[in-house]
Amino acid sequence: MTAALACSDAVTAALLFAVDPVGTGGVLLRSRAGPVRDRCLAAIRAALPLSQPMKRLPLHTGDSRLLGGLDLNATLLAGRPVVERGLLAEVDGGVLVLAMAERMSSATTVHITSAMDAKETIVERDGLSLRMAVRFGVVALDEGLDDEAVQASLRDRLAFHVDLNGVSVGEAEQGVLEGEEIVTARERLTALATGDELIEAICTAASALGIASLRAPLLTLRVARASAALARHAEVEQDDIALAARLVLAPRAMVFPQLREPEQPSGPPPDDGSVDDEKVEDRDKADIERALDEVILAAVQAALPPDVLAALRASAGRSQARSQGKAGVLQKSGARGRPAGVLRGDPRANAKLSVIETLRAAAPWQPLRRREAAMSGGGSSRPRILICKEDFRISRFKQRSETTTIFVVDASGSAALHRLAEAKGAVELLLADCYVRRDQVALIAFRGSIAELLLPPTRSLARAKRSLAGLPGGGGTPLAAGLDAAFALADLTRRKGQTPTVVLLTDGRANIARDGAQGRPRAEEDAMSAARQLRAAGVTSVLVDTSPRPGPLAERFAREMGARYLPLPHADATALSKAVLASVR
Repeated sequence: MTAALACSDAVTAALLFAVDPVGTGGVLLRSRAGPVRDRCLAAIRAALPLSQPMKRLPLHTGDSRLLGGLDLNATLLAGRPVVERGLLAEVDGGVLVLAMAERMSSATTVHITSAMDAKETIVERDGLSLRMAVRFGVVALDEGLDDEAVQASLRDRLAFHVDLNGVSVGEAEQGVLEGEEIVTARERLTALATGDELIEAICTAASALGIASLRAPLLTLRVARASAALARHAEVEQDDIALAARLVLAPRAMVFPQLREPEQPSGPPPDDGSVDDEKVEDRDKADIERALDEVILAAVQAALPPDVLAALRASAGRSQARSQGKAGVLQKSGARGRPAGVLRGDPRANAKLSVIETLRAAAPWQPLRRREAAMSGGGSSRPRILICKEDFRISRFKQRSETTTIFVVDASGSAALHRLAEAKGAVELLLADCYVRRDQVALIAFRGSIAELLLPPTRSLARAKRSLAGLPGGGGTPLAAGLDAAFALADLTRRKGQTPTVVLLTDGRANIARDGAQGRPRAEEDAMSAARQLRAAGVTSVLVDTSPRPGPLAERFAREMGARYLPLPHADATALSKAVLASVR
């Protein structure tokens, strides 16, 4: 999409969103912080009537501020429970701006999307039971890099997806309608008629574009109605449908639309007197219905640049970042990490006392405790706030554990003959990627009758490369010994609080048993047993079949390991490393 078209779409989206904020869901604004994004937000604010609030939700906002609950300060002053309205209730009838939406937690996303669907919030906490009506639209600010994305559940509920990263400040200088015209357009929404053929055409177009979400056709219909109301149309017209399809369906398209060729009449033209009027009428009706489908698809096709599908498919994996420990297991911690709520407990066991939540828990009991203290003759020396042991609340945290990638390389004679060189190159590229993510790496090689730990877990890329370069090839294939060594190292890694990932590169042709005896049947049986051991331990693993002709044996080992199987008989080192990286993330 060109910069001018992107800017025009942003302005149009702002206007249509202002006409029906709740019905269209909202706008996903993908842009870095700067004057272009500020101008777009200003355009949305200018298009909204002054009576509608527009509030910003900062990142890491707590549930009590978002949903509402007990107002601690007011409760302590009044001596009775005082309810605090949450941010969602305060923005009722307006627009909620989500700052850094790509980094928003899953819990916050669930609260927001649930409120958007149910049009209300329910609070059951601090001895309160509240149900508040909320109706709002959302502007999600996506500042993420290529490896981050707004969660799919929120993206699916927002009609407009606008990318302003290529728009300059000069191109962003466009005007918007006044709030009075938006109010007039809203009044026309209820009177607009929508035919069944329109709904059927939108659903057909969405299916032809490979869009699986059922919300996309509904949002397209709402946007088409908003467009008709803004253009003062008596009913939804084809231009409104085309605009809605370009704004809503085009950013979600996964396949290029295939337009039908017009049917050419066969044979000589009939005489005027021989034409059946009923057949002509039926054919014209069918042409109109077909044209309605094709109007939508043509509008979407015109909005799709040649490389858009590649970008869409590439963005499917952006939600998994490549930062340190991102692939690691989410672990609870009492000292550091991201906040994960509070619980009742003793703050003396190296835990952090949550003062606010402790006061919140004690606040409802203050009148009763003061009366009890007065009856027991506590005198005037008693504290202003009476806190008991059961009021103590300690903070909980969560953090990702560090990831350790264990490379298990088959250096036997068969592997050396076929793919050891490519395997070494792929492992070296994978090592470099792990180094960038600051993950630890380890290297195990098996050949002859043993498996050897060539490189203990380390972050030293130079040391890993030296160990890999000196790896010789030849001898038997003790696959069971290699898997046993990988299991032992993975278990040790877990005991250190890290998350192990095993990447096994082999052709699967085991011929050395656990005790060093030769013989393929027994060697395969021992290897299967070792593979089941890894699966039972729940170790994430990938098996790369480096055989020139992948067969069922290596795939069977992968199933027993619970690993992803990658048959890459013709891949070079770069393709091999990319495939493994896509599997372990």
